Amino acid sequence: MREDIAFDANGTTLRGWLYLPERASNRCPAVVLAHGFSALKEMGLDDYAAVFTAAGLACLVYDQRNFGASDGAPRYDIDPIAQMRDYRHAITYAESRREIDPARIGLWGTSYSGGLVLMATALDRRVRCVVSQVPFISGFESFRRLIPLDRQTAYFSRLEAERRAIAAGAVPSVVEICADDPAQPADSPGRLTYRYFNSFRESKRVEWDNKVTLRSLDYRLEFDARPFMSRISPTPLLMLVATRDTITPTEVALEAYAQAHAPKALELLEGDHYQPYQAGFAASSAVARDWFVTHLIGKMGHR
Repeated sequence: MREDIAFDANGTTLRGWLYLPERASNRCPAVVLAHGFSALKEMGLDDYAAVFTAAGLACLVYDQRNFGASDGAPRYDIDPIAQMRDYRHAITYAESRREIDPARIGLWGTSYSGGLVLMATALDRRVRCVVSQVPFISGFESFRRLIPLDRQTAYFSRLEAERRAIAAGAVPSVVEICADDPAQPADSPGRLTYRYFNSFRESKRVEWDNKVTLRSLDYRLEFDARPFMSRISPTPLLMLVATRDTITPTEVALEAYAQAHAPKALELLEGDHYQPYQAGFAASSAVARDWFVTHLIGKMGHR
């Protein structure tokens, strides 16, 4: 039972899907889901929604602004603060649906959006529980680990030149997100990311573009969920962390988790950043489902 939806996010129309459980006789608890850095809803969010819906949860899935079916300009531009606020707009839309119980809404995010839901939950008490999967926690900490020291000066110089160009009236420039560079190790972040995204191009014919505005990388350096961690409580938090994550570094996620107060739970998933979506999907979706069922339905509601 999937319906195409559209809702307003402060003047920008966001589009996605609303899934409803079968035989729902009353207002349902709901989970709001959006994907990570440049990823589209067709890249596995339908699979998570199917698992959650089978357990009696409605699911509101949408594309981030400037990507996929959603409106927004410039295209391929990723502003984390705008995306975080969009989760709150999605909650407001969910509340307006007669099929959804406004008192039982949870958030799910992964990678970049895994950090966004931590911020959104800390700021919006309408969120009844949250699941943050392989979360992007700190732009600067990730940059420091991923960009070699001898390349950091050139990286900052490029961002500074882009700021000047935009201030002078230029359209934001666009760069590649990742590349399958044979000069890099097979398990390097860029090659892992390239294979993940292209798996959907090949298997599901998803029209994903390997593009992002250069200033999105500037915005990413501003991203920091750590100041929000202690403010999530008393909302129940589940974090799913991959044990060998070099894209959203494992140790950064664990340090952030330690800053959060109870109620909270941590699930370690063996593997790299993309294992929860692929070989580890059954495990990642099941533990998230059970968290939502416990906190939005109650133990007796699990079907």
